[in-house]
Amino acid sequence: MADSVVSSFWGPVTSTVELCEKNYTHSSYIAEFYNTISNAPCILLALVGLINALRQRFEKRFSVLHISNMILAIGSMIFHATLQHVLQQSDETPMVWEMLLYLYVLYSPDWHYRSTMPTFLFLYGAAFAVAHSLVRFRIGFKVHYIVLCLLCVPRMYKYYIQTKDVAAKRLAKLYVATIFLGTLCWLFDRIFCKKLSHWYMNPQGHAWWHVLMGFNSYFANAFLMFCRAQQLGWKPQVVHLFGFPYVKIQKPKKRE
Repeated sequence: MADSVVSSFWGPVTSTVELCEKNYTHSSYIAEFYNTISNAPCILLALVGLINALRQRFEKRFSVLHISNMILAIGSMIFHATLQHVLQQSDETPMVWEMLLYLYVLYSPDWHYRSTMPTFLFLYGAAFAVAHSLVRFRIGFKVHYIVLCLLCVPRMYKYYIQTKDVAAKRLAKLYVATIFLGTLCWLFDRIFCKKLSHWYMNPQGHAWWHVLMGFNSYFANAFLMFCRAQQLGWKPQVVHLFGFPYVKIQKPKKRE
């Protein structure tokens, strides 16, 4: 939102997206303060997931998935701090790359031709990045992203009904709950922006979307790690540290 209190370090806003938060209210270096700092939980949660994946030697795909969550959050911070079109790509392009990774993690176990799926997804992601840098997508980007998300739903549901573990099912339910609440916050911020701008205190719906999606990614990753560990016979368990869930595995000992 254009109502700035202090001068802008980054110059005029050039992005095609501007959210319902007044610009530069706290610093001349941060355009949307709350939308910027609200990405921090996503980075921390992805780091926790990455450490767990590396410590227990999960497949590399999960390490890459956690790293992609971190890259997306950092890109989002850069975009919301500057509101520059060239840096808008650092937010939107990783969103698509992340969904392509989820498609790979979800569908690759049953894919018979191992090299075709990663090759296609890599080329698709590269082509999208080039096209998105040249063309200002608006509605088209949102529709494209929603389609990629919907492609993940059938396989997530299949994993959910096949999983008998109550704690693992709870992870899936938390995944659904956080994406539902996050979407409500995103819609509330977009639809009622004009009214919110006159409130004494802005509820910062888009910032809450960031926080909830950070937890959403963590729960999704943990659930997928559990399901994959089950497929590999690694005896996964959902355990808690200070009330926070993570997946613990017990790989079979190698025969000498």
